[in-house]
Amino acid sequence: MQKKVLLNSNQIDIIINRLVCQLIENHTDFNDTVLIGLQPRGIYLLDKIIDVFSKKYTNKKIIHRNLDYTFFRDDFRRGEKTINPKSSNIDISIENKKIVLIDDVLYTGRSIRAAMSSIDSYGRPKSIELMVLIDRRFKRELPIEANYFGAKIDTIKGDKVSVIWGKEKDNDVVYIER
Repeated sequence: MQKKVLLNSNQIDIIINRLVCQLIENHTDFNDTVLIGLQPRGIYLLDKIIDVFSKKYTNKKIIHRNLDYTFFRDDFRRGEKTINPKSSNIDISIENKKIVLIDDVLYTGRSIRAAMSSIDSYGRPKSIELMVLIDRRFKRELPIEANYFGAKIDTIKGDKVSVIWGKEKDNDVVYIER
């Protein structure tokens, strides 16, 4: 398989700053908004977003949590490989809140459907939006669309998109393998 860089760390940094600005435009005061990073990979994007808020927009108090939706997946206990759940830390009421689910890659939509089903366990939100770094178009199996996205890419069957979050800011990269 051939590996090609789709986004380098500078491009990812610009995208994350743009996504934060879009959130500010749509949620202004964030009093009723909760950002939720989806386990296992969406939490890294959430951390980057919270970092931008804390450095550039210190007047914004952002409520954020992590969510594991393992037990709501439609493939849970269907394969030979055991799926190990991560921890969720939703210790607040999301009743009547605006929820923004955050993940790294939107592909078939099944993970997002599972996440939305698991959200019901914590209350009934006012609205749910979706933010992703990469939107893989043309492969959706469910009618799910991102409200906020960093980049849309066209992929073919067999392509693999990998988001690598480095320990240092300058080590973030998005690859496609064909």
